[in-house]
Amino acid sequence: MSGQARHEHGDSEQPTVSSPPARQPTVSFPLRYVASTGSVLDHFVNLSYRSADSHHHHDMSGRKRKASEEPDNDRMSTSPTVSPSISNRPLASTSTPRGTKRTRTGSAGGRPLPLPRLLETLSADEMRQLLQNVCDQHPELHQDIVTRAPRPSIEPTLSVLNRYEDGLRGAFPLGNRPTSDYTYNRVRQHLVQLIDALRDYTPHFLPPYETQMMLSTNYLDAVTNIIHRLPDWDTYQHQRHKNEAYDEVAKAWALVIREAAKRAGGFHLQFGGWDQKLVEHNQKSGGRLDEAVNELRSGLGFSQASSSPSPGVSEERASIRQQLFSGTYGQELGVGVGRW
Repeated sequence: MSGQARHEHGDSEQPTVSSPPARQPTVSFPLRYVASTGSVLDHFVNLSYRSADSHHHHDMSGRKRKASEEPDNDRMSTSPTVSPSISNRPLASTSTPRGTKRTRTGSAGGRPLPLPRLLETLSADEMRQLLQNVCDQHPELHQDIVTRAPRPSIEPTLSVLNRYEDGLRGAFPLGNRPTSDYTYNRVRQHLVQLIDALRDYTPHFLPPYETQMMLSTNYLDAVTNIIHRLPDWDTYQHQRHKNEAYDEVAKAWALVIREAAKRAGGFHLQFGGWDQKLVEHNQKSGGRLDEAVNELRSGLGFSQASSSPSPGVSEERASIRQQLFSGTYGQELGVGVGRW
């Protein structure tokens, strides 16, 4: 019994080999998910990492490390870690910030040009026609456009009149007498256009709208020469266009001379050579400008007819001025009586 007891006692004193602790299940979460869920998941993720590390340490203590095996710190350096700064940092927004202006890309479909681009492509004639059509459809815009448009100067105005005159010359038929009725019928439309243009442009350069006398006289001098170049038609009825143009330009000359005489006693007329020019125009017109010549004689009446010529004034001009003052100019030439 004692042996059996010793045997039983010896059996009872044998060391008990404990089974290794059960491996705790590891819970892993993607780092992006952890960063978005906040600090609550950080606690569980840290627990899982610590459980995995303790189990790994227990396994590694029972076996030798191989030479080729990497240290724990290198392996752990590749394991994900959770930084408190990451968990509290807001995720970057993928939308465009409000302060940044986004460039809009136009649609691929066709569309009409904007108005400024459309006007850039129009020629001068097309622009004039467009503006005229708009004014015809909206008459209330007429005065506004006239007020806002820049005033035309002499050079572009004479350029327009010269174009009308060139159109008249180009319409003459070849091989026919330039003053015949046939020629008149061929060019009548161009002739009327030129006369109408003269009638419309001339008041723009007259006082009181035009206050500079030199501009008025320069314009009238050029326009009178255009009238001189018009043909003298064989038929009297056809000649009326030119005669009416002479009558209107004579009234324009008289108005300018009358206004110029009010300023410095007509000094500009006397020493600008306009008295001689006007006399020459009257001679070429066949006396159609007598009204202007009479106004010139009246405007220069402040000077004494017997006064000696001023320095720089030719004897011919002095003689013409003397005849104007005495009223005898043109009697020897028969000027003063209309050719009809």
